Amino acid sequence: MRFPGQSEVLLNRGLLPASSQVYMRPMTRPFTILGIESSCDETAAAVLRIEGGRVTLLADVIHTQLEEHAPYQGVVPEIAARAHAEIADKTVAAAMTEAGIAYADLDGVAATSGPGLIGGVLVGMMTGKAIAQAAGKPFIAVNHLEGHALSPRLGGDCPFPYLLLLVSGGHCQFLEVRGLGDYRRLGSTIDDAVGEAFDKTAKLLGLGFPGGPAVERLAKSGDPKAFSFPRPLMNRPGLDMSFAGLKTAVARAAAEAPLTEQRLADLCASFQAAVCDVLGGKARRALEAFDPGEGESIRFVVAGGVASNQAIRAALEAEAAAVGGQLVAPPLRHCTDNAAMIALAGAERMAAGLIEGIGDLGAGARPRWPLDEASATLDPAYATGLKGAKA
Repeated sequence: MRFPGQSEVLLNRGLLPASSQVYMRPMTRPFTILGIESSCDETAAAVLRIEGGRVTLLADVIHTQLEEHAPYQGVVPEIAARAHAEIADKTVAAAMTEAGIAYADLDGVAATSGPGLIGGVLVGMMTGKAIAQAAGKPFIAVNHLEGHALSPRLGGDCPFPYLLLLVSGGHCQFLEVRGLGDYRRLGSTIDDAVGEAFDKTAKLLGLGFPGGPAVERLAKSGDPKAFSFPRPLMNRPGLDMSFAGLKTAVARAAAEAPLTEQRLADLCASFQAAVCDVLGGKARRALEAFDPGEGESIRFVVAGGVASNQAIRAALEAEAAAVGGQLVAPPLRHCTDNAAMIALAGAERMAAGLIEGIGDLGAGARPRWPLDEASATLDPAYATGLKGAKA
């Protein structure tokens, strides 16, 4: 199978004009980038320097909105957008102060430009564009999913290529990552994302928000075999997944008897075990089919907020070990949404010579922005009209 080059990928994504035939030459000098993230319910800013492939994180500031959304047991887009608008400039200022540099010392400004809640994305983009224009620096429009895909490289020990499982509240997909901008989707959820299933399960069990950590915490004292929940799509070939039916099964089981503390723990443990079996089983298929190339070791990367779940990490680590591979995951702080990964994506593009002049100042916010647009167009995981940035 032929994988497109970086310039071709950027042409397809609309980040280079169709007439562009520019040869992108990597640069070796250091690049210092301000990154901004605001796609959901974290307002974050980070300053990062990359030199010769070595990454130095100079500042990393994250403000969460848990308190604002807790009464609703979920993220409310309008509330999220207003909260981003109120604190975005202060968050950036805090990051620049922590880094100890001036805006003139930056080489570029990167901001999440999609996918995500459009109100929040717009706040981050406009903040980034304003800073870039005022400082006379290029603006880099970053795909939020690419930030997660590259996040293990914050440690500098995760070279291309690698197999990626992206698991979060809005996304769940397997991808081959062959290089910067070179991604191929192998399989995706056809309904709920894993993190979404965790949050909805927590909500129906009355565990509060955010739901994922609450389910994981209770599962530790529960019996994972107490309930026989389905393992959706495990009897079908391929890497597509489904979690909506599993969530429904939990709801039915919860309604059968009073929810004592032990019953809650058993429900959480059984639900989490089913998720681990599905992700582990699909990962096994993906790893067996993944060809890293001659002389390359198998690197299996898990990224996204759900990557912080220790039971899921253990299941995936076992699958990687079974084929002689290595599981690679970002530090827990960088599993959830953060600006360090956005700054890294921008820095890698600058270092690769992919950003010229004013950069992506003309780019617009995108509520949907699949990493592999070709696969998403030819074989969409979601039919027209369904909500979310999943593809």
